[in-house]
Amino acid sequence: MKKFTVIDLFSGAGGMSYGFFKHEAFKIIAAADAELGKPSAGNGKLQCNTTYQKNIGINPVNCDLSKIDPKNLKKILKLNNNDKVNILSCCPPCTGFSRANPNNHLQDDRRNSLVRRSAEFASELSADIVVMENARELIRGNFKHHYEWFREYLECHGYNVFGRTYMLSRFGLPQIRERAIVIAAKQNLPLYTLESLWDGWGVVDEAITVRKAFSAISPSAEGQNQYPNFSSRIVRKRIEAIPLDGGSWMDLISRPDADDLLTGSMKRIIKLNKFGSYPDVYGRMALNKPAPTIKRECSHIGNGRYAHPIEHRLCSVREMAILQGFPNDFQFNGASISNLYRHIGDAVPPLVSYQLANLCHWMLTGIQPSVADAILPETNLQQSDIVRKNHQDIVYA
Repeated sequence: MKKFTVIDLFSGAGGMSYGFFKHEAFKIIAAADAELGKPSAGNGKLQCNTTYQKNIGINPVNCDLSKIDPKNLKKILKLNNNDKVNILSCCPPCTGFSRANPNNHLQDDRRNSLVRRSAEFASELSADIVVMENARELIRGNFKHHYEWFREYLECHGYNVFGRTYMLSRFGLPQIRERAIVIAAKQNLPLYTLESLWDGWGVVDEAITVRKAFSAISPSAEGQNQYPNFSSRIVRKRIEAIPLDGGSWMDLISRPDADDLLTGSMKRIIKLNKFGSYPDVYGRMALNKPAPTIKRECSHIGNGRYAHPIEHRLCSVREMAILQGFPNDFQFNGASISNLYRHIGDAVPPLVSYQLANLCHWMLTGIQPSVADAILPETNLQQSDIVRKNHQDIVYA
């Protein structure tokens, strides 16, 4: 069977590619990523290309796409000039848009311009369909003009463009994760969205809980015992004192040993009575709720509600992976365990990218998939979790 071709730019560990890779109608022909870890670390330090190669089977080109002339992109990717591109995935860094960084409300990060560059790449490659995932602020934030430029540029070059923010738990991800999903298609093709795929269908609440996700982990899945040990005795003592199944450091305030357990930052927050989202720091996940947003720096309990619901430790690499929609057979690779967590937190959830792959196949062939067809095996989501809803969502075509 002739396969539709896919190129993945800003490919990371392969979260977006993996959804297309698992769909029999698609073939990944090229990918590129600069492997940027912490901003101070420089290119190549994130080691995500080795994880990508291990799972997808091709080695992404290590290059800084901000410095690539779109006219030279095929040469950089080692493609022939006549190679047809059916799908272009462009998921530039979300760091400059994310509301998690307070500076993003005031200062336009230079990396945000990569959204514009993505439109130029798409036009130069003449891709049939373009898919993009990013922080919700791409569409709704102070610097949404980058997205507006992207949309207007592609519309002027023969595409229809649709962008919307979604809570991805709506599509079966066991996590509170709000993201922007953008789909652009050449004007000779229909443009469908995730609402089109899920029209009239939904997911039962139990399917998106931490409990259900952890129960879906296969005994043979790698990474179940991979997690950092606590760096000090007081950190272990602190997490042991936090109540099981959803507790947080706020529960320590009334304890007689609170002065020993609370950090200096916690004490200042209490004094100022300005908690904000800070209660999630050193928090435990709750078994019967979706996980909190899995962010890039999820390898420390001091960075969010990342502690195991009932065990005195950080959630493992595999536990974080299942919460981020990675199937049991996906393997993570890298010398640094912190980087493995970054591979997960940075990624497009494969559970969602597989749905996008089914959506793109529908647009290219006219063959409508069922929601059941779009469930990625070996994740938390099962066919029995899909139920008919009383209301009908809008279909865009």
